[in-house]
Amino acid sequence: MQQGSLTTKTRLEGPDIWQFRWSEKGPNGKRVYRKRVIGTIEEFPTRDLARSAVAGLIAEINWTNLRSTSTTMTVAQLCSHFEQRELALSNKWRSYSTKACYAVYLRRWIVSNWGKLELRDVRTIEFESRLRRLPLAKSSCAKIRGVMSVLFNHACRYEFFDRNPIHLVRQGAKRKSAPNVLTPEFTRLQPILVPMRANKEKVSRKLIEFRENRIEAIGVIELKILRVCLARDQSEALGSR
Repeated sequence: MQQGSLTTKTRLEGPDIWQFRWSEKGPNGKRVYRKRVIGTIEEFPTRDLARSAVAGLIAEINWTNLRSTSTTMTVAQLCSHFEQRELALSNKWRSYSTKACYAVYLRRWIVSNWGKLELRDVRTIEFESRLRRLPLAKSSCAKIRGVMSVLFNHACRYEFFDRNPIHLVRQGAKRKSAPNVLTPEFTRLQPILVPMRANKEKVSRKLIEFRENRIEAIGVIELKILRVCLARDQSEALGSR
């Protein structure tokens, strides 16, 4: 935490000025010296008044320096810290199944795709775009987004980082298409359907033909087809004997 240096500077014309000087770390890691004119000695007759005028600037400089040092942590290092603190067996805050699920998503998807990035390099739009390119269902992508958000909340809680870039990532968990659900009538016909597995291709071809003709009440028609095919297969089996 630095307080900077406040000095007076003489100008060729006009009253002397107050100049505030400080240093910060540059992108290459070297120390860079900065300076800023605060005002004239007429505006701030005493050093205490000039110092109070730069109080906000000092707070901003120290906050920037804190961020520049904290964001040197990578996502992989943050995952390791999260596992040690939150997924340990001694931690009873989460259930065993939740911790096991988090560990799988961290190691399988997050570390492999974003582990080498520093925390400051994780951007909302870039993360969203890369997440949608993963060969996964929407629900799985939504789970990865949730785990990543929990990860950055962990970083904020331990003051490794000051924000959560995943908060505004858009990722739904809705299915692309409605699943095919068996009706109670078909569920009761399971003893009939099981022997038809060997003739699945034959039944499927007939069902496709009926669907192409746009016949309504397809559930009843499928049942009739299954019965006809089953009776035919049984008769062929008896004839072969």
